[in-house]
Amino acid sequence: MLTTYHELNGDIHVLYEEPSPLDFMRYVAKNRPLAVRGGCSKWLAVRKWNVDYLQKIMRDIPVKVAITPLGNADSAVKNPEDGLTYFAKPFESDEPFSTFLSDLQSVNTQTTAQLVKYSQAQNDNFRGEYLPLYQDVEADIRWASIALQKEPDAINLWIGNKHSTTALHRDNYENIYCQILGSKDFLLLAPVETACINEKFLPSAAYAADMSLNPDDPPAQVPYAVWDPDKPEENSTAFSSLSRPIRVKLDPGDMLYLPACW
Repeated sequence: MLTTYHELNGDIHVLYEEPSPLDFMRYVAKNRPLAVRGGCSKWLAVRKWNVDYLQKIMRDIPVKVAITPLGNADSAVKNPEDGLTYFAKPFESDEPFSTFLSDLQSVNTQTTAQLVKYSQAQNDNFRGEYLPLYQDVEADIRWASIALQKEPDAINLWIGNKHSTTALHRDNYENIYCQILGSKDFLLLAPVETACINEKFLPSAAYAADMSLNPDDPPAQVPYAVWDPDKPEENSTAFSSLSRPIRVKLDPGDMLYLPACW
């Protein structure tokens, strides 16, 4: 089935103009991702945002910041204290935006980082703590809202640097990513490749302020994919070799539609 699926679907489809709601719905129906180059290039944010502008607008407004030793939030980490591998959640702190942005810049100049900060909240934070910047983007992506007959449940703003990574995971929502500044590399797996990723239950823990790992109390188990497509020989299953990861890079102004469960 995996081989047939990949033969029929191939690589990601790329458009260079906004799709109509009907055209977009065809990708939703097929549960296939779509890149739209320049899809949000006309937004004020893409044209105006830089470090000075962000500092001017946000100043010292407190924002939620995720902190990890190596930019590895929500990933599998071996705890040197007990030798067990945990699903490690970040330490979270409220910081003035100016402090957060300054730290991002200083760490970004380092080859390796020992403390990585990332704004990664998924609680509609663009219409919350980042509301002063919200005026620079469209309230919704019209062709998507019309096609899905629904306004966005949440609009999130994520800010990080080259040291921030996101572990392999799936979302149960239709997502559209819009790149404003910098670039982001995605590695995508189709839902049909679940047999490839070697999902296991790991005990959950969270980083403390000193970056030690504290197991959750009461204990909890979290499903996590221990196979990494970038290290295909490690933790593989009998089907991992049949995986065909899709790699996509977003540059400023680009959009990526990621269907549910990808």
